Amino acid sequence: MISEIKAILSRSTPTLLEDAFGVASLFILLFVGLTLSGAA
Repeated sequence: MISEIKAILSRSTPTLLEDAFGVASLFILLFVGLTLSGAA
């Protein structure tokens, strides 16, 4: 059971990192867009 969980986590870790990076970049783009539109 534990080995199965480790295998699933080791397979899904890159996906989790990509998802976290994607969400972070979306928030950064949103913040930059709001800042630029507010400053314009």
